[in-house]
Amino acid sequence: MFTTQPQTMQCAYQEIIEGKDPWIPLGNFMNSWHAYHKRRRSMLIKEPLELPENPTPEQHQWAVFCAASVEYFCQKYHVRCPRWIFDAAYERLEEPWYYGSHAHLEQVRKALEEESPEPFRRRNIFVSQRIYANKWEIAEDLLQRRKTA
Repeated sequence: MFTTQPQTMQCAYQEIIEGKDPWIPLGNFMNSWHAYHKRRRSMLIKEPLELPENPTPEQHQWAVFCAASVEYFCQKYHVRCPRWIFDAAYERLEEPWYYGSHAHLEQVRKALEEESPEPFRRRNIFVSQRIYANKWEIAEDLLQRRKTA
């Protein structure tokens, strides 16, 4: 049987600050959350991020993003939010961060402001509502549609 080590959000953030492309560790977190360790979701988010003593602006930005992500996942999948995500360190970015393709365009920014999930928007991060599209749920939805068609 195939098993994989759980990718916690704490581990994902550590890999991000070590220089990995953020979507590799975040993708691994998503795999743990949605498939490999979905029965242990609370464990995946339990431990707070380990922030550097003097984080760079980019490290801080990703820390706030990770906290918003945890809150988003907790809300969507009805898991109790860990207290650490409400720490002042993850409260809000001073400058808005628009994340996505063509986010430099004003019309894209307006769309991101409108559709960004609340945990991100409240932290001054603007992303697509599909930021964490779940391939397993999409596949399941397609299967259900075919059955009813």
